[in-house]
Amino acid sequence: MPCTLKEFHNEITERLSGVVEFPRREAELLLIAYLQRDQLYFITHQETLIDDRDPRLLEWIERRAHNEPLEYLTNRVSFYSREFYIDEGALIPRPETELLIDEALARIHPDETLTIVEVGVGSGIISILLALHLPNAHFIAVDISPKALSVARRNIEAFGLSDRIELREGNLLDCVSENIDILVSNPPYIAHDVSLESNLSYEPQNALFGGTIGDEIIRRLLDEVFVRKIPIFACEMGYDQRSNIEEYLKAFAVQSLEFYLDLSSFDRGFILKANHE
Repeated sequence: MPCTLKEFHNEITERLSGVVEFPRREAELLLIAYLQRDQLYFITHQETLIDDRDPRLLEWIERRAHNEPLEYLTNRVSFYSREFYIDEGALIPRPETELLIDEALARIHPDETLTIVEVGVGSGIISILLALHLPNAHFIAVDISPKALSVARRNIEAFGLSDRIELREGNLLDCVSENIDILVSNPPYIAHDVSLESNLSYEPQNALFGGTIGDEIIRRLLDEVFVRKIPIFACEMGYDQRSNIEEYLKAFAVQSLEFYLDLSSFDRGFILKANHE
């Protein structure tokens, strides 16, 4: 028998209690996605009758109750005030990655003609946002995962950027022979022995774990910066990796190295300008 939106919201909240941190909010987001409506509709239609036996909706509730990320259920994720497609093949974008985009854009003139390479494109959100702000830049976006590239391609096409963002399958920069003006990456940077929250088990593990220490892939990318004479490298990192990166870079000629903080005041990334003279 159908029930009101308000009643079913309460039922889902109860089902998710003890599983997710904010069960009432998550129940609301799940229903908004199911109804394909916005929050205003949700607030103003509390007495609307809905089908509480819809198999798709019931499946969503059960999967979320087992800690599967809501974004994978709805195939929707918000990032930088825009909506993107997301699926299990790609890491779910985090708010702190918006800072990586901000920090990179702060150091690039919007009219510059550049070749920008992203390593680990995932869902495509970094290259897409940069491309929207840098109309004269050409992008090469690389990922080792065909599934991630499929997600990225869908988003790139949705934003009409297929002619400016070229996708390539490969490991780090192995498939890029062009000269690179700017390298950008949100690489895997978690150490293998770190225990993660259960919901992270649903996300691609090769996009999370960076090696025994965690910063191994970052160090490989730093090597590439100097071997290939890349002027600027913008990179996200783990909150505890600053000292390791500073120590590693003592062996290289650095023009400037600037770290930036996330919203919790933890070190979250850096912008490297290399000295190739």
